[in-house]
Amino acid sequence: MADAVGSIDMPDAQDEVSESKKKARKGGKRAKKGPLKRLGTFYRQIIAELRKVVWPTRNQLTTYTTVVIVFVVIMIGLVTVIDYGLNHAAKYVFG
Repeated sequence: MADAVGSIDMPDAQDEVSESKKKARKGGKRAKKGPLKRLGTFYRQIIAELRKVVWPTRNQLTTYTTVVIVFVVIMIGLVTVIDYGLNHAAKYVFG
């Protein structure tokens, strides 16, 4: 039974062509470089990406940290209240 893309048993013609192209290509650019050059390129790319990051100002960082701490305290309180309630409910039910 065939759907709009093709049969499950028979791969599409485009898939066969792309697979043959992939098999014909050996190595590519990565295989031509040594492991130390690839490692150096990797670290240069990391530094380039870190330079693109918009770092928060000290004021923003303080605000974000305060918001996170307040949220965590609220969640701790919520879980404590739920735990306390379930504890008492279990004591009531089971004696």
